Amino acid sequence: MLRPPGDKSITHRALMLASLASGPCELSHVLTGADARSTARALRLLGASVGPLRPGRAVRVRGARWTAPARTLQCGNSGTTARLLLGLLAGHPFETRLTGDASLRRRPMRRVAEPLRAMGAEIREVHGDGLPLAIRGGRLRPISYESPLASAQVKSAVLLAGLVAGVEVTVREPACSRDHTERLLGHLGFDVRVRGATVTFRPPPASSAVPPFRLDIPADMSSATFLVVVAALAEGGELVLENVGVNPTRTGALDVLARMGVHIERRDARTVSGEPVADLVVRPGDLTGTEVTAAEVPRLIDEVPPLAVLASRARGETRFRAVGELRVKESDRLTLLARNLRAVGAEAAVDGDDLVVAGGAPPPVGRVETGRDHRIAMAFAVLGTAPGARVSLSETASPAVSYPAFFEDLHRIAADG
Repeated sequence: MLRPPGDKSITHRALMLASLASGPCELSHVLTGADARSTARALRLLGASVGPLRPGRAVRVRGARWTAPARTLQCGNSGTTARLLLGLLAGHPFETRLTGDASLRRRPMRRVAEPLRAMGAEIREVHGDGLPLAIRGGRLRPISYESPLASAQVKSAVLLAGLVAGVEVTVREPACSRDHTERLLGHLGFDVRVRGATVTFRPPPASSAVPPFRLDIPADMSSATFLVVVAALAEGGELVLENVGVNPTRTGALDVLARMGVHIERRDARTVSGEPVADLVVRPGDLTGTEVTAAEVPRLIDEVPPLAVLASRARGETRFRAVGELRVKESDRLTLLARNLRAVGAEAAVDGDDLVVAGGAPPPVGRVETGRDHRIAMAFAVLGTAPGARVSLSETASPAVSYPAFFEDLHRIAADG
């Protein structure tokens, strides 16, 4: 029995909203990885009091009126930190510069900057579509924004800009993306209305209306998926994962895993802090390939790496359709997945924006180049648990971004098995 780390998406959002609250907040089971620490560090520079992020400890946050930071905000490897902060900074009347590590500086920011500019924020690019950049916020206009892509980060940036500016916003997406921002705002009593893939938010006139709150953050579905795949690759046994967030916008991977033959049972379904939560009981099964449709991708884009390595051990072919967004994650995950699967003896190819993986290969053997991407490193570490596997990684530091105790938990599962 094991509890994966706190949900990364919810941790970012809870820290940011707590930094604006009118009183002290307490957050339990926060993610303590490097990405969450990047958000906490930035919020401290903006004037909030954010306690240390330590495993097993609640984090106490005391909000404040944000002031211009004395130096550039360093967002590390965290796209969520950069993009959501842009939304919040859009409603503050001072200039802020943001940057990140080499990987983050390559990731697109214009997708967030465009709607914020339409609301009235001034955003100055330094080297094209990415970081570093500077934003000067102020009085914003309401917006009804038609997003060209399903992106929780774009949607959340606009909703948070509406919150701090006190203006109504509507975001329409081509498909439903993760809805943690809407759920958290609704849990705190704000007027958020969701109809299909359209969200309308009518905030009060000032950000000081964020009330003090306590929040218990569920375990991260993305992190849990790696452990589910470990259990699926095993020759027998059972794995229980506790308190996993089973938000419907995040459980696409569970649907795919079930189609592939993995036995997954949800127990003790409940709602915690506005989010659905359950314990997952996982048993291996006879694995077969499947097709992951374009419509499913928004609900599992971060889980493609573990699903892809599992597909290499299944019978038949698996095709992941329309996963081109993987090219602009922490690395070019699409290319790295195919290249590394071939490096360990599997058959894999990129076909346009599709990833095609053939199963039935001999036990994986070889060296993997992670690109310093946490999800690539974790996926191939998981593949290395398959019977007869001998997989080595180019580095093992990157999982600390989202799952600091990943290797410890991986070894614990292996020992229990």
